[in-house]
Amino acid sequence: MVEIGSENSVNFVLFHYNTFVEQDLDDILASLNGDGEAYRRLVQLYQPQIVRLMWRFTRDKAELECLVEDVFVEAYFSLKGYKGTGPFLHWLKKIATRVGYKYWKQQERAKLFVEVEDFDAVNVKENADEIDPSEAAVALHVLLGRMETDDRLVLTLMYFEECSIEEIAHRMGWTRAGTKMRAMRARGKLKKIAEKENFSERFEWIK
Repeated sequence: MVEIGSENSVNFVLFHYNTFVEQDLDDILASLNGDGEAYRRLVQLYQPQIVRLMWRFTRDKAELECLVEDVFVEAYFSLKGYKGTGPFLHWLKKIATRVGYKYWKQQERAKLFVEVEDFDAVNVKENADEIDPSEAAVALHVLLGRMETDDRLVLTLMYFEECSIEEIAHRMGWTRAGTKMRAMRARGKLKKIAEKENFSERFEWIK
């Protein structure tokens, strides 16, 4: 039995991590050589994480399926660009974030925004402490739907994915300073939207 915190436990974790990385690299190389089964293994392994991420961009199940498929299709045709310097999942999430971003841009052009009236579907409590976490998430999703795409993306990654400024900048190819400034401005805009719709007292968790 491996004792947690011991040198053996660290070696145990590193061994299994390296095993997963090696398996990913083997499947990636095989995929590049036309092995469809190898890429299917990668899809099956990482699909749950990508589904959770793309759920941040749409709550429509049909659209969600299309977005997830788009992510893996784009990833397949971009495999040559994976350098193997970091986890494959991080590389996938970068692609997924950009797929979601393009999806929102398309919505923006088509003016298919989520209206705040949809907020009525959320069972809002008078006391912010009584708000169910899932209801709070839906409420925040609705509020973010009123924002411009760039602001919406930054706050979605911050609040839902718990990404740092550095992670957001890396995924989107932005500078750290620019991303930090964008996040500050986006939070200010979100607060104003909440105040305008008389939601601010009920959603003090918006920081």
